[in-house]
Amino acid sequence: SLFIVKLSSLMMNNETREYLAIQYADGILRIAADQFGVLSRFRTASDQKPELHKLSSKVWEKTKNKVRKAVKKLAVDLLQLYAQRSQQTGFSYPQDSSWQEELEESFPYQPTPDQLKATQDIKRDMESPRPMDRLVCGDVGFGKTEVAIRAIFKAVTAGKQVAFLAPTTILTQQHYHTIKERFAPYPLQVGLLNRFRTAEERKEIQKRLVTGELDVVVGTHALLGKEIKFKDLGLLVIDEEQRFGVNQKEKIKSLKTQVDVLTLSATPIPRTLYMSLSGIREMSLITTPPPSRRPIKTHLASYDPETVRTAIRQELDRGGQVFYVVPRVEGIEEISGKIREMIPGVRIAIAHGQMPETELESTMLTFSNGEADVLVCTTIIESGLDIPRVNTILIEDAQKFGLSQLYQLRGRVGRAGIQAHAWLFYPHQSRLQDAARQRLRAIQEFTQLGSGYQLAMRDMEIRGVGNLLGAEQSGQMDAIGFDLYMEMLQESIKEIQGQEIPKVDDTQIDLNLTAFIPADYIPDLDQKMSAYRLVAAADSQDELTLIAAEWSDRYGTIPKPAQQLIRVMELKLVAKSLGFSRIKPEGKQHVLLETPMEEPAWNLLKPNLPEHLHSRFVYTPGKVTVRGLGTLSADKQMDHLIEWLSKMQGSLPEVALV
Repeated sequence: SLFIVKLSSLMMNNETREYLAIQYADGILRIAADQFGVLSRFRTASDQKPELHKLSSKVWEKTKNKVRKAVKKLAVDLLQLYAQRSQQTGFSYPQDSSWQEELEESFPYQPTPDQLKATQDIKRDMESPRPMDRLVCGDVGFGKTEVAIRAIFKAVTAGKQVAFLAPTTILTQQHYHTIKERFAPYPLQVGLLNRFRTAEERKEIQKRLVTGELDVVVGTHALLGKEIKFKDLGLLVIDEEQRFGVNQKEKIKSLKTQVDVLTLSATPIPRTLYMSLSGIREMSLITTPPPSRRPIKTHLASYDPETVRTAIRQELDRGGQVFYVVPRVEGIEEISGKIREMIPGVRIAIAHGQMPETELESTMLTFSNGEADVLVCTTIIESGLDIPRVNTILIEDAQKFGLSQLYQLRGRVGRAGIQAHAWLFYPHQSRLQDAARQRLRAIQEFTQLGSGYQLAMRDMEIRGVGNLLGAEQSGQMDAIGFDLYMEMLQESIKEIQGQEIPKVDDTQIDLNLTAFIPADYIPDLDQKMSAYRLVAAADSQDELTLIAAEWSDRYGTIPKPAQQLIRVMELKLVAKSLGFSRIKPEGKQHVLLETPMEEPAWNLLKPNLPEHLHSRFVYTPGKVTVRGLGTLSADKQMDHLIEWLSKMQGSLPEVALV
C-alpha cells in the first residue's frame, strides 16, 4: 500500500510530463500521468491508517496472491451453490389470483417502478419450479415491506404458510401490525411470536402452526426454536439477516433449503457487485423514493440550547414526536433533565443498549404507541424502527458518529410525507478535526433522498459486501482495499463462468473424408441401415470398439471407408464433449473448430496439448484455428485431431461441468 504525496512535473528529453509521487515505507516512486490506471484507492471498513510497504519487499505481492486465492475459492463456492440450487425443485406457485390484484390495488400509495419490478421478479421466482432465494436491497423507507407483503399474500392464497423473521422485537411488532392491517379484509390468520408473548400464547401459536390454522407468523429468532413446527411452510421472509447471530444464521440456513426465501436489507450493495453477481445471486434493488416522501431538511449547527428548544417545540406543536440521539450512555439522564427544564411538561423516554432487553423493548413500545414525546437514546434506533409520527431527529456531538451511522439515523424520520428535520449539532468551542468536519459537510450535502446509494459508497457498501459474502471475506477486503478486492472478485466470477465448457447438440464433421459402408460389405439394406443407426447412436469410445468387433465378426475385415466412418464418430464424440460444434477446412492451410466457448474455457483446455502445438492452436471468439493442419491429407487431419482433442479431454475440470 502507498501514500500519495503530490503531483509534480518533470522535464525529460525536452518534454514535460506530470508524475504522481507516491510514498512507500522506504522511498518514493514516481508514476507517469498516463499510467494512473494501475492505481486504485485503498478503502477499508476500519479506520486504521494503512501500513506502508517497502518498495523492495514482496509483502504486497504476497498479500494480493493470498487474497486472490481466497476470492477464487469464494467464486467457485458461489457458483457451485448456485448450480446445486438450480438443480433443486420446489413448489411452483400458480399465477396471480383476483384477490392478489385486489390486495395490490388497496396499497394506499403509488408503487415506484423499482417496487413493481422487484415484485415481478419475486413472482417469477415463486412461479418457477426452482426454490427462490432473492435479496431485496433498498434504502430505509423505500417500500421493501410492501414488496414482501405481496409475496406473502401470494404464498398464503396458494395454501402455504409464511414465516417472517426480524432481528428485534420492535420490528416484529411493526411488521405484524402492517401485515394484519393489509390482510384485514381477507380470511387469513396472522400470529406474532416474540418475548412479549406469555407461555400460554406461545403454546397456542405453536399449536395453530402445526394444524395449519395460522397462515403467517411474524417473529424474532424465537421462530427458529426446535419446538416450532409448520404444517406446510412455503415462504421464509428475513429482514436484515446480517443482524442475526452466527447460530441463528446457521438455523436460518437449514430452514432455507426446503422453501422459497426472500431477504430484505437496507445496507446498500455496490452496483458493480450487483451486476457481477446477477447470474449467481438473485437480487432486486429499490433505489427510487416513494413519491410522497420529501427530502429531509438537514441542519448543521453548533450546539445551542435555544435552537434545541425551538426544534423540539416546533415538532411537538404539530403533533409529532422527536428522537434525541447522543453518542454515549454516560450522561444520558442529565441530558434528559436539561430537556425537561427547557420544555416543562414534556414526556421523555430513555433508551440505550445497556438497559435490560425487556425494559428497552417496553420503552420502545411506549414511545411508538405515542405515550412519550421525546426519546433520548443512543444509536440503538439506527436501524429498522419505523414510527411515522417522529419527524424531527436531533443528534448531539454529530462529529463522533460515522457517516453511515448519521445517514441511517437520519433515515429514521420523514416516513409520513411530512417535511422532516434532522439537526446535527457539534460543540462550538472546540475546533473540529478536518475529517469530522468533512463528514458533517458530506451528510449535509446528501440531503436528497436515496442519496444513501451514492453516499454509502463511502463506507456502507464495504459493510454491505461484508454482510453478503461473510466475515472471512471482510478480512480479505481489509487486506488489499475494497476497490482492488471488488476487481478481483469480478474477474474470478467472470473467469469461472467463462470456464464452462458449452454444451453443443451435435458436432458437424466437414473434412473431405470417404466414410461410408460399401454395398459389398453389408449387402442387406435393412442390416446396413441398422449398422448406420448403431454407429450414429454410440455415445462412447467403448461402444464404437464393440461395434467394430461385431462387424469384423459378422461381415469380415472392415474396409477402409467403413473404418473411416467409425473414426469420424470417434472424432465427433471427443469434439462434442469439448464444446466444438463444427470441424471444417479453412482454405488450403488450416482447419477450423467452431465453438461457442469463451476464452477462459479454452485456456483450461490448451495446456494439455503438447508444448510444440500451443502456437498452432489459435483462439478467436467463436472458433479455434488449427494452423497448418489443412496441408495434410484428410485421414491424417482426422487422426491428429482425435489424438490432440483426446489429450485435451483429460483436463475437463469440475467447474467446467457446472
